[in-house]
Amino acid sequence: MISLIDKLYTDENLEDDLLLELVTQLDTTTVSYLFEKALEKKTVYYKDTVYMRGLIEFTNYCKQNCNYCGIRGKNTKVDRYRLSKEAILNCCDEGYKLGYRTFVLQGGEDPFFTDEVLVDLVEAIKSGYPDCAVTLSVGERSYESYAMLKKAGTDRYLLRHETATKSLYESLHPGMSFENRRNCLYTLKALGYQVGAGFMVGLPNQTPADLVADLRFIKELEPEMVGIGPYIPHDETPLKGATGGTVEETLVMVALARLLLPKALLPSTTAMGTLDPKGREKALKAGANVVMPNLSPTDVREKYELYKDKICTGDEAAHCRQCIEGRIKSAGFRVDMGRGDHASIHIPEEAVSVQIKL
Repeated sequence: MISLIDKLYTDENLEDDLLLELVTQLDTTTVSYLFEKALEKKTVYYKDTVYMRGLIEFTNYCKQNCNYCGIRGKNTKVDRYRLSKEAILNCCDEGYKLGYRTFVLQGGEDPFFTDEVLVDLVEAIKSGYPDCAVTLSVGERSYESYAMLKKAGTDRYLLRHETATKSLYESLHPGMSFENRRNCLYTLKALGYQVGAGFMVGLPNQTPADLVADLRFIKELEPEMVGIGPYIPHDETPLKGATGGTVEETLVMVALARLLLPKALLPSTTAMGTLDPKGREKALKAGANVVMPNLSPTDVREKYELYKDKICTGDEAAHCRQCIEGRIKSAGFRVDMGRGDHASIHIPEEAVSVQIKL
């Protein structure tokens, strides 16, 4: 196992059968070595830096019915909400004052947010905060839509591929197309976005070979960001009662993703902190380098419930930043509140603002 990890570290690639061997045969000693090498590889490009993004969950309406998701359209028990343009800009204003220079707008596939509405919103954010990056995560849209949003100033787009196995994808996403999901990601790449893909670990009926397929897909796509988190069941979904993923399984995938894509931006997800009080710190020590504290108004945070028992639903934005920043520092890392672009992207110095310290 040690020699396989070293080979992956050096070559930044590994044949599928050898990746499968790593996924299935790591023990306590070799998994620690894997995390050590992943962190070492991350340090080559990002030193001890962890980037902070300001997350705004602006709508929990969704037309899709993904079988694992708590805000799926057919869940009638969700208290639905949409933030107004004014409310979203207020979140940005508060976030800017707290030092954030990336805003991540995440929501369900809400038909209310047409291309025109989103373009107006993105233009308003970029006009008010020109030194900030804007990331959207609003699901599958057309080429024309993605092109309009890019022209409006959107820098990044997050769209997890969820799983690279067609049969598993189709079992989890009724009425959706496996091919269209992948096409959306390649379209976003072609349009010049910094693209985020990603997958869940521990899905029902997921096999180690499926996880290897996920790793192979991100290696081929080469997204700038990869979101990897454990599947956590929600009681108001068709998968109620299923066994979820674990922090340990997810950490292995984060580390392998880091070695396959050394320059990638890898979030340490809230889901990791939900399953384990030290889950986010563990992910940082396994190669992750991004965290996304919540800027959403506190009165809507509990309503954006993709999975059960999500943490950080009651904290004010300032407290949320201070808490997570303290955790990052205690884990031995340095917080960077800047745009935090992919290592391959150069942003002119004049576009980088002075950082604000709390």
